[in-house]
Amino acid sequence: QVQLVESGGGLVQAGGSLRLSCAASGSIFSINAMNWYRQAPGKQRELLASITSGGSTNYADAVKGRFTIFRDNAKNTVYLRMNSLKPEDTAVYYCAAEFSPDFASWGQGTQVTVSS
Repeated sequence: QVQLVESGGGLVQAGGSLRLSCAASGSIFSINAMNWYRQAPGKQRELLASITSGGSTNYADAVKGRFTIFRDNAKNTVYLRMNSLKPEDTAVYYCAAEFSPDFASWGQGTQVTVSS
């Protein structure tokens, strides 16, 4: 079992930046990848960025070049650095610890609001 706590959301103007954090505790040795998702009102949850246990990263086209996923192994924390934010980036952002394609643990989410 892994517990995830997100932080760093808030209100920012368009063009601004935020850094989200996802602190993990528990059985972190079993994690294959850490993922960031978001869900906007009335829309499906979408995968934004992933970082594997080996350090490989992947990004959705919508955020490629603007968002960066990285981790601090000493702090058991994964971050999502978000630059050049747009109003359409407004959503609840979630981190997830992936153990297998069919099983993941989720954080509680953090709200990001980008004003125009």
